[in-house]
Amino acid sequence: MDVELLEIRQHMARFPPFETLSDELLDEVAGQVEVAYYKAGAEILSLDQEQHDLCYIRSGAVEVYRRGGELHNRLGEGDIFGQFSLLRNRRVRYPARAMEDALIYFIPEAVFQRLCEVDHDFADFVELQRPRLESAVEEQKKNNDMMITRVRKLLTRYPVMVEASTTVQEAARLITDYQASAVLVLDAPGDNPRYTFRDSEDRAWQVRGILTDSDFRTRVVAEGRAPDTPVGEVAGNRIIAVQSDESVHEAMLCMLRHNIHHLPVMHRRRPVGIVHLSDIIRYETQSSLYLVSNIFHQPSVEGLARLAPDVSAAFVRMVEEGADSRMVGSALSTIARSFTRRLLELAEESLGPPPVPYCLMAMGSMARNEQSIVTDQDNALVLSDDYDPEAHGAYFLALANFVCDGLDACGYPYCKGDIMATNDRWRQPLAVWKRYFTEWIEQPNPERLLHSSIFFDLDAVHGENVLVEQLQDLVAEKAARHPRFLAAMARNALNRTPPLGFFRTFVMEKDGKHNNSINLKRRGTAPMVDLIRVHALACGSSAQNSFDRLDDIDRTQLLAPGVSDRLRYALEFLSMSRIRHQVIDIEHEQPPDNNIEPENVSSSERHNLKDAFQALSHAQKFLKFRYPMPARGR
Repeated sequence: MDVELLEIRQHMARFPPFETLSDELLDEVAGQVEVAYYKAGAEILSLDQEQHDLCYIRSGAVEVYRRGGELHNRLGEGDIFGQFSLLRNRRVRYPARAMEDALIYFIPEAVFQRLCEVDHDFADFVELQRPRLESAVEEQKKNNDMMITRVRKLLTRYPVMVEASTTVQEAARLITDYQASAVLVLDAPGDNPRYTFRDSEDRAWQVRGILTDSDFRTRVVAEGRAPDTPVGEVAGNRIIAVQSDESVHEAMLCMLRHNIHHLPVMHRRRPVGIVHLSDIIRYETQSSLYLVSNIFHQPSVEGLARLAPDVSAAFVRMVEEGADSRMVGSALSTIARSFTRRLLELAEESLGPPPVPYCLMAMGSMARNEQSIVTDQDNALVLSDDYDPEAHGAYFLALANFVCDGLDACGYPYCKGDIMATNDRWRQPLAVWKRYFTEWIEQPNPERLLHSSIFFDLDAVHGENVLVEQLQDLVAEKAARHPRFLAAMARNALNRTPPLGFFRTFVMEKDGKHNNSINLKRRGTAPMVDLIRVHALACGSSAQNSFDRLDDIDRTQLLAPGVSDRLRYALEFLSMSRIRHQVIDIEHEQPPDNNIEPENVSSSERHNLKDAFQALSHAQKFLKFRYPMPARGR
């Protein structure tokens, strides 16, 4: 192969969909390429002309237009265009013009058709119109075994089950005989059909609880209970279980959220096994499991603060082992919740039990289960309406100071906007919070819209969860019925825009601090989260996670078919790019941030980022039209 053909081949091998072709196919393509040069402004493809070649941009930039003349896309080095015309009637559907001097490779139709026939990845990319962004995200999922492996794969035996009337001595003997670590406690069917099943003799049972070997030590031996005590009096009545077709990842997160080591597994309400923490550890070593357990064993704030480096280590390990953004976000949010819960437990040990019921709620990324390694704290206290400021105010101020100071010591800095329970305004009875939320929705102004963007991602962390659940229900019910509020939130969601010039070179940040980078949170994930929140509020969704919100939006058909999928892939890729670059910072012993630098971005990632930014830009344009500001009086 001569030098010119070798150069063509090597260049095309760097970009999708050619990067996965075999050497033989690459040689065939390079050998039949025709090269043409176009000056800036020159027309490359005109509407309805015959087309018999796939176009590949070797250098320069190209603008592609719709039939009506509006701009459809801007393309740069390594991009292709013209494939849709080749797959249909061989007539140009999207005219193209050189935006600047451009060198174009023309790949003959016969070669294009052969590539579609013999290479499935190439066919997926062009025939199925599967964007490279989707391909990149799906490829990562394919490599992540923990997301697709069902928890039933970890089961090696049926669970040991006993009736509630069985004595603790007999239950202990069964655990020893079967070399088990727990028994499930069964009773007559009651008020929980979710855990009611029929055995092989057609008798109906309900799983009432679980008794572990640890429970025998703490609830039987330590408390001096008699050997003939029924297990029903000892076992916990709150059962937490997963279905057998859930992923190993879901099982792991369930253990993390509830700080448990034994997880019953059900198949159509029937118990089929018990997964132990060690089963998942053997399958997929994730230090986050150990870390959460360790958090709850710390006796002081100082002990918790010493665990801060372990959070970074767990984060890096998860990313290196192929976790996607949902896994990373859920795990880091669960770890942060665990720090918060343990701090509240320590606060109550120090201050005494709370004088009235309360719930600490988280806002922002923790509430959405989308936390990254770079985060501050956003929290508030919802108090029972029995709260009396004179009698109870000092207690809850001390509680808030203890928790917020502790979180700062553990690596979760104070919120610069003072959205913390230490602020008197964000430490209020439920009735006051309901008034806040109602005013923000019914009488929006700039300050209230800012608060809505922060507080309408909310979740209970510790305490009486029902206090926060009432606020979630209020938002879901009221927001959808106030078009003026939705229109104002939609306009607020357009304040942060993606870097549309990001197709050949970076559009750099101008804040003076990062002069050679792009802030992927400010320009990517944050505006994406904002627009998804608006759609979720419009369809009455009570979900907090952005991906779950997209599922609710899909069910209501609020967006055109395929739009939610494009947003889902764009959010995943932007999130993972941000996460991977934070890992690079940590590995270079630099403080992680939300910025990416040109030298750390491959050509393939650059193209995928451009696609994600364009998906965000199109979605923002639609937002303006979907939520128009109603006329006054409506």
